[in-house]
Amino acid sequence: MFGRLLGGLKLAITCLMLLCVFTTAGAQSKIATVLQHSSSPLVTFRILFMTGSAFDPVGKEGVAALTASMLAQGGTRTLNYQEIVEAMYPMAASVEWQVDKEMTVFSGTTHVENLDRYYGLLKDMLLDPGFRSEDFTRVRDDAANFLKVSLRQGNDEELGKEYLYNIIYAGHAYAHHSMGRIGSLERLTLGDVREFYRNHYTKANLVIGLAGGYPESFVQKFQADFVKFPEGTANKKRFDFPKLSAGTHVQIINRDTRSTAISLGFPIEVTRASEEWPALALVASYFGQHRSSNSYLYQRLREARGLNYGDYAYVEYFPRGMFRMTPDTNLGRQQQIFQIWIRPVEPENGLFTLRAAFYEYDKLVRDGISREAFETTREFLMKYGNILTQTQSAQLGYSLDSRYYGIPDSNAYMRDQLSKLTLEEVNRAIRRYLRTDRMRIVVVTKDAEGFRDALVKNLPSPITYNSPKPKEIMDEDIVIQVYRINVKAEDVVVVPVERVFE
Repeated sequence: MFGRLLGGLKLAITCLMLLCVFTTAGAQSKIATVLQHSSSPLVTFRILFMTGSAFDPVGKEGVAALTASMLAQGGTRTLNYQEIVEAMYPMAASVEWQVDKEMTVFSGTTHVENLDRYYGLLKDMLLDPGFRSEDFTRVRDDAANFLKVSLRQGNDEELGKEYLYNIIYAGHAYAHHSMGRIGSLERLTLGDVREFYRNHYTKANLVIGLAGGYPESFVQKFQADFVKFPEGTANKKRFDFPKLSAGTHVQIINRDTRSTAISLGFPIEVTRASEEWPALALVASYFGQHRSSNSYLYQRLREARGLNYGDYAYVEYFPRGMFRMTPDTNLGRQQQIFQIWIRPVEPENGLFTLRAAFYEYDKLVRDGISREAFETTREFLMKYGNILTQTQSAQLGYSLDSRYYGIPDSNAYMRDQLSKLTLEEVNRAIRRYLRTDRMRIVVVTKDAEGFRDALVKNLPSPITYNSPKPKEIMDEDIVIQVYRINVKAEDVVVVPVERVFE
């Protein structure tokens, strides 16, 4: 009895202390937190603001990304950015930032012995930014050059993937790249950044994520400092589902490149918050698990035919896929797309490869997946969550995402849902959500006009191999080389690369 009374007294004192912290700081509400305390000597921060490029005002596309960049790479009122870098160097630490449509996150990890020094810098970067004009010019130029050079001129694969979202979400808040539009970036001012910071960096939009071996008292200090953000109003805007016209539409980006990159997909209403999510996640894993040589599409296009490097499928946004083995966290969205990504193909095999992808996709939609494929993929996914959450930062990131989608712990939730999933439910989800009547395709290639002509006229695209292939493959190639992609001439457009992301 005495133990329970003592425990209750301690709890009451703790609650009173927290109440005092928030009252003396002038807070009207408690800041949301996701806390994962452990015995790790490392402390990980993921400071999440529920805002992003979907909240860029019209004509100011890119201001959300510039604001985050100014906080992470622009210095504080008392220290310039170089001084912050130098201060963090002995701690082997840094502050990373990421802006997506509805989330902006600042993350970093430090040893607990350096916690006070690291936190002091991080706190001032977010709460007391310098907003210097020279930093603004630098980060704005960096953003524009990322779109102009890194994406448009240096990375066919990411270019195609990102532009696919632009055309699927045309006229939608998701339409522009999260870094903005080049024309808009060039017009933005430091005043625009200050205004976005003032309106969106608020307690109502803030979620503090903390993991590792931090002292228990540190949470109170963290909260007491961050209540200095204005109260604000939570960004709870609901985005309409994109309205796509019927039929297959193709945009071919004309770029002087040695290979052909292909991305195709369409929007889906299913997210991790949906009952059908585990079923579609299993379908994507079976058909094109990222970086997996066991997935179906990879086996048919690369292994059987040697057409390219990789063939993957997704039911969530997966940026920077060519650099990563697993997806980033904190890219939560109200809407997603089903996407197939065909990594670089020799130009002479571009149309054949697109046809092959359609051929296999149509088989998936028509026939579903087999019992054996279902069981094998489900077994893989039951364990895959452990790979996704190997690091402390990833565990924290997935917990923040689970909070956004309103689901339990990601790993436990998926294991539970997969254990109850049936083959019939998976094939029903395929029939309900996977379709070709509103497919959008982006091709990046050198001879865009030639590709368009062959596609529109449905010209045969025979393929030759450097070494003999099994009869089964050769017989199938005869079908694929004339496989019709139903598309109208007016729905196949050539786009000069200079117009992309404008």
